[in-house]
Amino acid sequence: MLFDLHTHHDRCGHAIGKMEEYIKSGIDKGLHYIGISDHSPLFFHEDDRPFPRYSMAKSEFVHYVEEVLKLKEAYKGKIEVLLGVESDFYPHHLHLYTKEYEKYPFDYIIGSVHYVNGKSIFDKSRWDVLTEAQRIKEKEDYYQLIQESAKSGVFQILGHIDAMKGYYPAFSDIQTPVIDETLKIIGESGVSIEVNTSGKMKAVGGWYPSDDMLERAFYYNVDITFGSDSHNPERIGDDLFEVQKKLKQIGYKEMVYYVGQKRQTAPL
Repeated sequence: MLFDLHTHHDRCGHAIGKMEEYIKSGIDKGLHYIGISDHSPLFFHEDDRPFPRYSMAKSEFVHYVEEVLKLKEAYKGKIEVLLGVESDFYPHHLHLYTKEYEKYPFDYIIGSVHYVNGKSIFDKSRWDVLTEAQRIKEKEDYYQLIQESAKSGVFQILGHIDAMKGYYPAFSDIQTPVIDETLKIIGESGVSIEVNTSGKMKAVGGWYPSDDMLERAFYYNVDITFGSDSHNPERIGDDLFEVQKKLKQIGYKEMVYYVGQKRQTAPL
């Protein structure tokens, strides 16, 4: 069973290509399932679309859902199109997000932490002014948010759980027990993490999460799914077979995906 659950398109403002182009690419790559999971609007902001190159407008969200459902019907028999969304995790605004999501028949919701202490996780300038102790705290603050997202009950999947290394590879070398604490909580919560292959497009040059985190995830019985996090139709399914091979080497027997928010398994 081949699938890619983390995809974007031009509606978010920083990807290229229409939704249908990603679906057609999925068919060309031999996928059985493709999940459409563009960035959630900033529901808490007073403006409809405060940052056009970050996410879609609040007023566009209903049209996003309608388009996915329309294409689900149009491509039935060729590929299974799943309705997803990549949701920013802002603890103080979670109720606003869940209120919106409850209106629609999502197959799954990816919970991703993109901001820590008021800065993008990809803002590498944060590290220049921090002491070693402060770097440890920054990393732990990031994983505290991931822990909260795992325990929230809102998400089926947690997105790119070490993406803070994207433009700062030394992030992985910051030693703290928070990684094991987080993976233990994720394993107990029943949510999955994705192997997200978009890290290869950034300075770190590798997948999220790192191989050693995947090995620890296996130890803590964490479910694994797959997402290319493609912002270009050509990247659909990118490195999927390599990911499957790596997971087998670690000891995994299956990956998971979701239909109607119900966990499904795909043998490796």
